[in-house]
Parts: sequence; structure tokens; C-alpha cells
Amino acid sequence: MSPTTEKLTDALYGLGWSTVKKLPEPAAVRLGRTIADLAWKRRGKGVLRLEANYARVVPDASPARLAELSKAGMRSYMRYWMESFRLPAWSKDRIRNGFVPDDLHHLTDGLASGRGVILALPHLGNWDLAGAWVTTKLQTPFTTVQERQKPESLYDRFVAYRSGLGMEVLPHTGGSAFGTLARRLRAGGLVCLVADRDLSASGVEVKFFGESARMPAGPAALAQQTGALLLPVTLWYDDSPVMRGRVHAPVDVPETGTRSEKTAAMTQALADAFATGIADHPQDWHMLQRLWLADLDPAKAPDGRAGEGAPGRAGEGSP
Repeated sequence: MSPTTEKLTDALYGLGWSTVKKLPEPAAVRLGRTIADLAWKRRGKGVLRLEANYARVVPDASPARLAELSKAGMRSYMRYWMESFRLPAWSKDRIRNGFVPDDLHHLTDGLASGRGVILALPHLGNWDLAGAWVTTKLQTPFTTVQERQKPESLYDRFVAYRSGLGMEVLPHTGGSAFGTLARRLRAGGLVCLVADRDLSASGVEVKFFGESARMPAGPAALAQQTGALLLPVTLWYDDSPVMRGRVHAPVDVPETGTRSEKTAAMTQALADAFATGIADHPQDWHMLQRLWLADLDPAKAPDGRAGEGAPGRAGEGSP
């Protein structure tokens, strides 16, 4: 990314947080849908990558169905952004009433036990809204990590935004995040990690919708090292302004095997839980990047599916 492009990107995000948050909610919804539909009609790399990813999730879908899914997916993606730009201006009541999770007892019981809890999520729905709900409704702060962006001012914007929602934000790079997360968990704290895309290129290989992909080892490794509870979470939108979600049953540490074998088994269990939520609500999976190994290595890609992806939901990552 050139310095000029970096400055433009930073300015656009700044405009979103300074202007979109002031719009009435119906106007923001209309704006997001308009932008999504224009982007979808352009058939750019991000939309094509989204459709290619949906083809893995819904393998029997016709081209028309995939196009329909990608249009709905872009609308869901822009709903995420419109909500995120407006979240700092939402009232506490709006945040508390904006998310309804099923099986919340897995989280509340885990926190009450004092052993620490790790929430691992895919790029489904709006995890910032879910996080704001946790800090507001449950009054529970948590720690997360964030991918560094360029320019540095853009990274600073995301840190300020998420810190304002009650999150402790650690940089993904630098090597110190894992130790800090472990300390928070040993103290009985909560850690939330977006964990369906490996940012380190050294993640755990899993089977995901029947093909090989890599996902970060951090959530499983933290659970083993600290004794914290590891809970997959999936999110989705319905036709209402309220986001829905599910806290899945804990992923247990296997009783036998080496550390790496246990990490592999637990990461596969996370992938399976993510796949369940994504299969049920594919249009809310905002994966506009390459994920499967066949797409990351063009020589292995079937049917020419190794096209470039578009930038995703910036400021996310996991150790």
C-alpha cells in the first residue's frame, strides 16, 4: 500500500467514525446497503473472493445462488461497518438491547468459576457489538489483540475505538501478547480472539468444509497453559436490528497426546464449531480474503479459485 493510499484509507475510516455515527439509524442502514450494492455490482476482487469462499460453504449452490449470497454477504459486511462506526454513539440501553446470545450460561458459569475464559470467534456478524455487549450488559472487561495496520494512525484509531468500548487491546505483533493474555486468564479474566484466519502463516492445519485451512493455535495453547475455559462463539443477523449469537459448549483439553497434538485437536474442534455457525448463516461470514491452503498456493487451487482477496475487517487477529 502506497503512502498516499494509506493516508486515504486512514481518512476514510476517520470520516466514518466522525460522520456516520451522527446519522440517524435508518439513514445509516440505507447508506450501508447502497454502498454494499454498488460494491457488489462492480464485481471486484473482494466480491469474487467472497463468492469463492461461499462456494466451499455451500458446495451445491448454483452460480445464481452464489451471486445472491455474495450480495447478501456484502450487505451484511456493510451492516457491520455502519454499526461499528456508530457504536461509540450508542446508548448503553441500545447496546444492551442490540445483541441476544443463546446458551450464555457457558460464559457466565465459566467466569463465575474464576478459572478464566477464552472466547474464540470467526468473522461472523459483528464481534465489536458482541464485545460492547459483554462490557456493558455483563459489566465484564476483556482483553483482545489487534493486527497492526498501516499507517500507524489507523491502528491508533482502532485501538482508541475498541478501548472506548471497554476492551483492553494488545498489538498482534511484538511477541508479548501471549504472555499478557495468559496473565489475564490466570487472574480469572476474559480474553476474546477472532480465530478463523491465521495471520502468522504458522497456524494449525484443520479440515474446514472438507478442505485444508490454517487457523491460529493461540486459543488452544492459552487454554492448555492457563487452564482457562475455551468457548467457541458464533454470531449472525436476522431481519431485525438485533444481532443474535450462540456460546457453544467448551472445547476440552484432550487427556492424552503431546502439546502439539492437543493443540491440533482443540483447534479442529473450534473449526468445526465455526463451520456450524457459518453453514447456518453463510451470508454473515465476512471472509473477503483467501483462507484455504489451495487458495493461498495458486499451484494447488482448483478451478482458478486463487484470486486476490480484499481487505477484511481491519484491526483483528489472534496470537
